[in-house]
Amino acid sequence: MAWNEPGGGNNKDPWGGRGGQGPPDLDEVVRKMQQKLGGMFGGRKGGSDSGGGSGPGFAGLGLIAAIVAVVWVFSGIYIIDAGKRGVVLRFGAFSEITGPGPHWHIPYPIEQVETVDVEQRRFVEIGYRSAGGGQGSVAVPREALMLTEDENIVNIQFAVQYQVDDPRKYLFDVRDPELVLKQVAESAIREVIGKSKMDFVLKEGRADVVAEVRELMQIILDSYGSGLRVSDVNLQDAQPPEEVQAAFSDAIRAREDKERYKNEAEAYSNEVIPQARGAAARQIQEADAYKEALVAKSTGEASRFIALLQEYRKAPVVTRKRLYLETMEAVLGGTGKVLVDSKSSNNLMYLPLDQLLKKSSSVRPAQDGNNVVDTTSPRKRNADQTARPSRTVRETR
Repeated sequence: MAWNEPGGGNNKDPWGGRGGQGPPDLDEVVRKMQQKLGGMFGGRKGGSDSGGGSGPGFAGLGLIAAIVAVVWVFSGIYIIDAGKRGVVLRFGAFSEITGPGPHWHIPYPIEQVETVDVEQRRFVEIGYRSAGGGQGSVAVPREALMLTEDENIVNIQFAVQYQVDDPRKYLFDVRDPELVLKQVAESAIREVIGKSKMDFVLKEGRADVVAEVRELMQIILDSYGSGLRVSDVNLQDAQPPEEVQAAFSDAIRAREDKERYKNEAEAYSNEVIPQARGAAARQIQEADAYKEALVAKSTGEASRFIALLQEYRKAPVVTRKRLYLETMEAVLGGTGKVLVDSKSSNNLMYLPLDQLLKKSSSVRPAQDGNNVVDTTSPRKRNADQTARPSRTVRETR
């Protein structure tokens, strides 16, 4: 039988003898909790509904306000790391720039701090985009293709490294500094390439192009007040378009062969010309020396002739005889001579002059330097040795 059936009695009430009352009232539970909280903050407890409502007192509100104020004040402490700058904004307007270290500012919403990294090297790519994971790069023809002064098209890919130089200008003077830098870089490189010839850009002019682009970019960025400083410009690649690379490669090889042949010809010229000049100078010096020798000899002979003429005028006979003897001495001085004693020898005697001349080197030289050869027969030589000295034939050279 159910507990609330008629005749069952009141002891069957599951609420413990509370009679016919229902479940507890939620309003009463909430009221009790409010009373407890009011007691914690110094409020008075209300014993009944007629005692008046309960709530936090003035002391509790002051404590809460103090705690909130302390938390709000301490929320203004901030720390700037090394290599960064803090830009303090007061109601959204620039107030000051703070360096590395701990600082305090009026907490939000009055002031707020923007942190800017001034040592980080940022970069922007023009003409290509780096692929992730070291997969190389992807060309961007719209940015890479440029027109040179001689109306040729080149494919330029380069990267620009930059840093923040002025945090205030970086945050407030331009809306998108990275986009501005990219557009400035593209404009500067197109201006420099447009003033240069293709051979200059592809070969020896790379360093000059990089320097001009960097200088021009910095001038434009300063005029915009971007607060950026260009650190470096790296020319990654400069080549003709892919459609004509084969033809340009052939032209480059032909140009290199031309330069090589030219260098070889110059080397040969530098080797031969000094030798020819040296030989010519030597011949000129030899000719001058021969000329001077002939002039000196002619001058000497002319002086000798004049002196001889003067002596001849003084003594013609003596001078003629002396000239004759000197002439004969000059003529016969270099020839072989054989002297024959015709008084003691037979006129028909055969004289082997060639044999005498050959044997003259083996004969003992005389005291005067002449070789003496005995041409008499042995029988006559033996007979004559008892009577007188033998007749001899002198050969004088």
